[in-house]
Amino acid sequence: MKRYAKLYYLFAKNHIKVMLEYRIDFLIGMVSVALQQAAGVFFLAVVFGHIQELNGWSFYELLFIYGIAASGRAIHHIFFDNLWTLGWQYIKPGQLDRLLIRPINPFFHVCADRLQQDGFGQLLIGWIILGTAIPHLHLSWGLFEFMMLIVLVISSGVIFVAINLFFASLSFWMTDSMPVLWAVFNLSDFAKYPLTIYHKGLQFFLTWIIPYGFTAFLPAAWFLDREGYASVAIKAPVTAAAAMTVAYLFWLLGLKNYSSTGS
Repeated sequence: MKRYAKLYYLFAKNHIKVMLEYRIDFLIGMVSVALQQAAGVFFLAVVFGHIQELNGWSFYELLFIYGIAASGRAIHHIFFDNLWTLGWQYIKPGQLDRLLIRPINPFFHVCADRLQQDGFGQLLIGWIILGTAIPHLHLSWGLFEFMMLIVLVISSGVIFVAINLFFASLSFWMTDSMPVLWAVFNLSDFAKYPLTIYHKGLQFFLTWIIPYGFTAFLPAAWFLDREGYASVAIKAPVTAAAAMTVAYLFWLLGLKNYSSTGS
Protein backbone atom coordinates (compact mmCIF):
# COMPACT_ATOMS: atom_id res chain seq x y z
CA MET A 1 0.00 0.00 0.00
CA LYS A 2 2.85 2.38 0.83
CA ARG A 3 4.38 1.77 -2.61
CA TYR A 4 1.10 2.44 -4.41
CA ALA A 5 0.43 5.56 -2.34
CA LYS A 6 3.84 6.92 -3.35
CA LEU A 7 3.24 5.97 -6.99
CA TYR A 8 -0.14 7.70 -7.01
CA TYR A 9 1.44 10.81 -5.52
CA LEU A 10 4.02 10.86 -8.32
CA PHE A 11 1.38 10.27 -11.01
CA ALA A 12 -0.85 13.01 -9.58
CA LYS A 13 2.05 15.44 -9.14
CA ASN A 14 3.13 15.07 -12.76
CA HIS A 15 -0.43 15.34 -14.05
CA ILE A 16 -1.10 18.50 -12.05
CA LYS A 17 2.11 20.03 -13.41
CA VAL A 18 0.89 19.36 -16.94
CA MET A 19 -2.57 20.80 -16.21
CA LEU A 20 -1.09 23.93 -14.65
CA GLU A 21 0.74 24.64 -17.88
CA TYR A 22 -2.71 25.68 -19.09
CA ARG A 23 -4.03 27.42 -16.00
CA ILE A 24 -7.01 29.05 -17.66
CA ASP A 25 -8.23 25.65 -18.91
CA PHE A 26 -7.63 24.26 -15.41
CA LEU A 27 -9.81 26.93 -13.82
CA ILE A 28 -12.47 26.82 -16.55
CA GLY A 29 -12.84 23.07 -16.03
CA MET A 30 -13.41 23.47 -12.28
CA VAL A 31 -15.77 26.41 -12.68
CA SER A 32 -17.82 24.77 -15.46
CA VAL A 33 -18.54 21.66 -13.37
CA ALA A 34 -19.39 23.84 -10.36
CA LEU A 35 -21.80 25.87 -12.50
CA GLN A 36 -23.38 22.66 -13.82
CA GLN A 37 -24.13 21.54 -10.26
CA ALA A 38 -25.35 25.01 -9.33
CA ALA A 39 -27.73 24.90 -12.29
CA GLY A 40 -29.30 21.73 -10.88
CA VAL A 41 -29.86 23.47 -7.55
CA PHE A 42 -31.33 26.48 -9.34
CA PHE A 43 -33.79 24.14 -11.08
CA LEU A 44 -34.88 22.77 -7.70
CA ALA A 45 -35.32 26.29 -6.37
CA VAL A 46 -37.51 27.20 -9.35
CA VAL A 47 -39.68 24.11 -8.87
CA PHE A 48 -40.11 24.77 -5.16
CA GLY A 49 -41.00 28.34 -5.94
CA HIS A 50 -44.33 26.90 -7.12
CA ILE A 51 -44.81 24.02 -4.68
CA GLN A 52 -44.14 23.50 -0.96
CA GLU A 53 -43.34 19.78 -1.02
CA LEU A 54 -42.57 17.03 -3.53
CA ASN A 55 -44.39 13.90 -2.44
CA GLY A 56 -43.76 14.80 1.22
CA TRP A 57 -40.18 16.02 0.75
CA SER A 58 -39.20 19.62 1.43
CA PHE A 59 -36.78 21.77 -0.57
CA TYR A 60 -33.95 21.46 1.97
CA GLU A 61 -34.41 17.70 2.22
CA LEU A 62 -33.99 17.44 -1.54
CA LEU A 63 -31.02 19.79 -1.30
CA PHE A 64 -29.48 17.45 1.28
CA ILE A 65 -29.93 14.48 -1.07
CA TYR A 66 -28.46 16.50 -3.93
CA GLY A 67 -25.44 17.48 -1.83
CA ILE A 68 -24.62 13.87 -0.94
CA ALA A 69 -24.97 12.87 -4.61
CA ALA A 70 -22.63 15.66 -5.73
CA SER A 71 -20.04 14.81 -3.06
CA GLY A 72 -20.10 11.09 -3.91
CA ARG A 73 -19.84 11.76 -7.64
CA ALA A 74 -16.90 14.08 -7.01
CA ILE A 75 -14.85 11.24 -5.47
CA HIS A 76 -15.37 9.20 -8.62
CA HIS A 77 -14.83 12.21 -10.86
CA ILE A 78 -11.51 13.23 -9.29
CA PHE A 79 -9.80 9.86 -8.89
CA PHE A 80 -11.47 7.41 -11.29
CA ASP A 81 -12.71 9.48 -14.22
CA ASN A 82 -10.21 7.79 -16.54
CA LEU A 83 -12.34 4.64 -16.52
CA TRP A 84 -14.50 6.37 -19.13
CA THR A 85 -11.60 6.16 -21.59
CA LEU A 86 -10.80 2.46 -21.11
CA GLY A 87 -12.23 1.35 -24.45
CA TRP A 88 -11.18 4.04 -26.90
CA GLN A 89 -7.92 5.12 -25.26
CA TYR A 90 -6.46 1.83 -24.00
CA ILE A 91 -8.12 -1.25 -25.53
CA LYS A 92 -8.96 -0.10 -29.06
CA PRO A 93 -5.49 1.33 -29.91
CA GLY A 94 -3.66 -1.39 -27.95
CA GLN A 95 -2.30 0.98 -25.28
CA LEU A 96 -3.36 -1.45 -22.57
CA ASP A 97 -0.41 -3.65 -23.58
CA ARG A 98 1.91 -0.92 -22.32
CA LEU A 99 0.30 -1.11 -18.88
CA LEU A 100 0.31 -4.91 -18.71
CA ILE A 101 4.08 -5.20 -19.04
CA ARG A 102 4.69 -2.81 -16.13
CA PRO A 103 5.13 -4.17 -12.58
CA ILE A 104 2.05 -2.45 -11.17
CA ASN A 105 -1.65 -3.28 -11.05
CA PRO A 106 -3.20 -2.30 -14.42
CA PHE A 107 -6.43 -1.09 -12.77
CA PHE A 108 -4.39 1.22 -10.55
CA HIS A 109 -2.42 2.41 -13.58
CA VAL A 110 -5.54 3.27 -15.60
CA CYS A 111 -7.01 5.24 -12.69
CA ALA A 112 -3.73 6.96 -11.79
CA ASP A 113 -3.08 8.02 -15.38
CA ARG A 114 -5.40 10.99 -14.90
CA LEU A 115 -6.43 13.13 -11.96
CA GLN A 116 -9.55 15.03 -13.03
CA GLN A 117 -9.38 18.55 -11.64
CA ASP A 118 -12.99 19.30 -12.67
CA GLY A 119 -14.15 17.09 -9.83
CA PHE A 120 -12.79 19.51 -7.22
CA GLY A 121 -15.37 22.05 -8.36
CA GLN A 122 -18.07 19.43 -7.98
CA LEU A 123 -16.83 18.51 -4.49
CA LEU A 124 -16.81 22.17 -3.43
CA ILE A 125 -20.40 22.66 -4.61
CA GLY A 126 -21.43 19.44 -2.85
CA TRP A 127 -20.05 20.73 0.45
CA ILE A 128 -21.70 24.12 -0.05
CA ILE A 129 -25.05 22.46 -0.74
CA LEU A 130 -24.76 20.27 2.35
CA GLY A 131 -23.69 23.25 4.44
CA THR A 132 -26.74 25.16 3.20
CA ALA A 133 -29.25 22.34 3.73
CA ILE A 134 -28.17 20.96 7.12
CA PRO A 135 -29.03 24.03 9.29
CA HIS A 136 -32.60 23.96 7.93
CA LEU A 137 -33.22 20.28 8.70
CA HIS A 138 -33.14 20.53 12.52
CA LEU A 139 -30.94 17.46 12.77
CA SER A 140 -28.95 16.56 15.87
CA TRP A 141 -25.29 16.59 14.87
CA GLY A 142 -22.43 15.13 16.85
CA LEU A 143 -19.17 13.34 16.13
CA PHE A 144 -21.00 10.10 15.28
CA GLU A 145 -23.30 11.77 12.75
CA PHE A 146 -20.38 13.64 11.18
CA MET A 147 -18.38 10.40 10.84
CA MET A 148 -21.42 8.66 9.37
CA LEU A 149 -21.75 11.41 6.78
CA ILE A 150 -18.14 10.86 5.74
CA VAL A 151 -18.59 7.07 5.60
CA LEU A 152 -21.80 7.32 3.56
CA VAL A 153 -20.34 9.86 1.13
CA ILE A 154 -17.27 7.64 0.61
CA SER A 155 -19.61 4.66 0.12
CA SER A 156 -21.50 6.72 -2.45
CA GLY A 157 -18.27 7.41 -4.32
CA VAL A 158 -17.23 3.75 -4.24
CA ILE A 159 -20.59 2.70 -5.69
CA PHE A 160 -20.18 5.19 -8.55
CA VAL A 161 -16.73 3.74 -9.21
CA ALA A 162 -17.96 0.14 -9.04
CA ILE A 163 -20.81 0.71 -11.50
CA ASN A 164 -18.57 2.55 -13.96
CA LEU A 165 -15.82 -0.08 -13.64
CA PHE A 166 -18.28 -2.90 -14.32
CA PHE A 167 -19.71 -1.35 -17.48
CA ALA A 168 -16.36 0.04 -18.64
CA SER A 169 -15.03 -3.53 -18.44
CA LEU A 170 -17.48 -4.51 -21.18
CA SER A 171 -14.94 -2.88 -23.49
CA PHE A 172 -12.87 -6.06 -23.28
CA TRP A 173 -15.59 -7.70 -25.38
CA MET A 174 -17.20 -4.70 -27.13
CA THR A 175 -13.96 -2.74 -27.82
CA ASP A 176 -15.66 0.43 -26.62
CA SER A 177 -18.54 0.29 -24.13
CA MET A 178 -18.90 4.09 -23.90
CA PRO A 179 -22.53 4.15 -25.18
CA VAL A 180 -23.60 1.57 -22.58
CA LEU A 181 -21.55 3.23 -19.86
CA TRP A 182 -23.05 6.63 -20.63
CA ALA A 183 -26.61 5.28 -20.70
CA VAL A 184 -26.18 3.56 -17.31
CA PHE A 185 -24.46 6.57 -15.75
CA ASN A 186 -27.37 8.81 -16.76
CA LEU A 187 -29.58 6.67 -14.51
CA SER A 188 -27.72 8.17 -11.56
CA ASP A 189 -29.66 11.41 -12.13
CA PHE A 190 -32.70 9.60 -10.69
CA ALA A 191 -30.80 9.21 -7.41
CA LYS A 192 -30.64 12.98 -6.91
CA TYR A 193 -34.31 12.85 -5.95
CA PRO A 194 -36.28 10.75 -3.43
CA LEU A 195 -36.84 7.24 -4.79
CA THR A 196 -40.35 7.37 -3.32
CA ILE A 197 -41.50 9.60 -6.19
CA TYR A 198 -40.89 6.76 -8.66
CA HIS A 199 -42.70 3.52 -9.46
CA LYS A 200 -41.84 0.65 -7.10
CA GLY A 201 -40.26 -1.30 -9.95
CA LEU A 202 -37.83 1.54 -10.61
CA GLN A 203 -37.17 1.88 -6.88
CA PHE A 204 -36.19 -1.80 -6.71
CA PHE A 205 -34.01 -1.49 -9.83
CA LEU A 206 -32.13 1.55 -8.50
CA THR A 207 -31.64 -0.05 -5.09
CA TRP A 208 -30.74 -3.68 -5.74
CA ILE A 209 -29.83 -4.05 -9.45
CA ILE A 210 -27.87 -0.89 -10.23
CA PRO A 211 -27.59 0.52 -6.70
CA TYR A 212 -27.60 4.25 -7.38
CA GLY A 213 -30.13 4.62 -4.57
CA PHE A 214 -27.26 4.03 -2.12
CA THR A 215 -25.34 6.99 -3.57
CA ALA A 216 -27.66 9.74 -2.31
CA PHE A 217 -31.29 9.05 -1.38
CA LEU A 218 -30.75 6.20 1.08
CA PRO A 219 -27.82 7.86 2.93
CA ALA A 220 -29.94 11.01 3.23
CA ALA A 221 -32.88 8.93 4.49
CA TRP A 222 -30.70 7.63 7.33
CA PHE A 223 -30.08 11.15 8.60
CA LEU A 224 -33.68 12.23 8.02
CA ASP A 225 -34.86 9.06 9.80
CA ARG A 226 -37.44 8.24 7.17
CA GLU A 227 -39.46 5.21 8.24
CA GLY A 228 -38.64 2.09 6.28
CA TYR A 229 -35.44 3.44 4.74
CA ALA A 230 -33.01 4.10 7.58
CA SER A 231 -32.43 0.36 8.16
CA VAL A 232 -31.62 -0.11 4.46
CA ALA A 233 -29.45 3.00 4.25
CA ILE A 234 -27.07 1.75 6.93
CA LYS A 235 -26.12 -1.08 4.55
CA ALA A 236 -24.52 1.42 2.13
CA PRO A 237 -20.89 0.55 3.11
CA VAL A 238 -21.61 -3.17 2.69
CA THR A 239 -23.32 -2.53 -0.64
CA ALA A 240 -20.33 -0.44 -1.77
CA ALA A 241 -17.88 -3.20 -0.82
CA ALA A 242 -19.97 -5.87 -2.54
CA ALA A 243 -20.45 -3.78 -5.69
CA MET A 244 -16.73 -3.01 -5.90
CA THR A 245 -15.84 -6.68 -5.43
CA VAL A 246 -18.18 -7.79 -8.23
CA ALA A 247 -16.94 -5.02 -10.53
CA TYR A 248 -13.28 -5.80 -9.90
CA LEU A 249 -13.81 -9.52 -10.48
CA PHE A 250 -15.53 -8.64 -13.76
CA TRP A 251 -12.52 -6.45 -14.64
CA LEU A 252 -10.18 -9.39 -13.93
CA LEU A 253 -12.33 -11.62 -16.14
CA GLY A 254 -12.05 -9.05 -18.90
CA LEU A 255 -8.27 -8.90 -18.52
CA LYS A 256 -8.12 -12.68 -18.73
CA ASN A 257 -10.03 -12.60 -22.01
CA TYR A 258 -8.13 -9.59 -23.41
CA SER A 259 -6.19 -10.00 -26.61
CA SER A 260 -4.08 -7.23 -28.09
CA THR A 261 -5.15 -5.44 -31.27
CA GLY A 262 -2.30 -7.19 -33.05
CA SER A 263 -3.47 -10.67 -32.06
